[in-house]
Amino acid sequence: MFQEMLENVRGKCPLIHNITNYVTVNDCANIVLACGASPIMSDDQSEVEEITTICGGLNINIGTLNKRTIESMFLAGKRANALNHPAVLDPVGAGASKLRTETAQKLLEEVKFTVIRGNISEVKTLASGSGTTKGVDADVADKVSEENLDSAVAFAKAFAEKTGAVIAITGAIDIVADGKKAPSIRWGLPRRRSAPWVLPARSRTRAFPRRTATPPIAITSSTPSTT
Repeated sequence: MFQEMLENVRGKCPLIHNITNYVTVNDCANIVLACGASPIMSDDQSEVEEITTICGGLNINIGTLNKRTIESMFLAGKRANALNHPAVLDPVGAGASKLRTETAQKLLEEVKFTVIRGNISEVKTLASGSGTTKGVDADVADKVSEENLDSAVAFAKAFAEKTGAVIAITGAIDIVADGKKAPSIRWGLPRRRSAPWVLPARSRTRAFPRRTATPPIAITSSTPSTT
C-alpha cells in the first residue's frame, strides 16, 4: 500500500503549499521532493490563497508561530477546504503557550484537516483545549508506553472520529488512527535527539582537535533546495 501511495505521488508530482517553521523549512522542501512532489513555501497574506489555489495540498506547521503568519494559515486553510484539497496540521508546541494553544484550537475549529500530526501532549491539548508540553516535546506525564497503550489508542481513535482527520501521534510508540483502526508503530524516539554535532565528551577532541575549532551552526541537505 505504501509503495502504491508513493507511486501515485510520483506519477502526479503535485505542488504542495507549505506554511512551516523556519527551523526545518529546508528539510520540509527536500522531503517533499524526495517523495516525488514539488514544494512551494509561502506565508505572506497577500498571496497564500492564490498559492493554495494552484497547489494540490497544504501543510501547516506552527513551530515558529508569529502574528504575521497566523492569518495566512487561516486564509490558506479555508481556501484549501473550498477546493477540497487535503490539508495537514502539525500543532508544534500546542500547550506550551497561550498563543500556540489558542491558534491551534481555532485552526481546528475553522479549518477541516485531513491529517493532524503531533506528539501525545500536543494532540491532547487540541482535544481538550488545554495541556502542557516540554517546549516542543511531549510532557513526561503523557508518555505513551506499553502499559497505557490501549487507552492511548482509544483516545486517538475517538479524536479521529470527532475531527474526521487521520490522527498521527508520534513518540517512542507511534499511533496512527482513522476512527476505526489505529495501528501502533514501534520505530519512534521518546524525545528529540541532541543536535547531530553535539558529540559525547570523549569524542569531541577527535572531531574538533583544536580548541579554537567551532562546530557547525547549521546542517543543510546535499539535495538541491528550492525557494
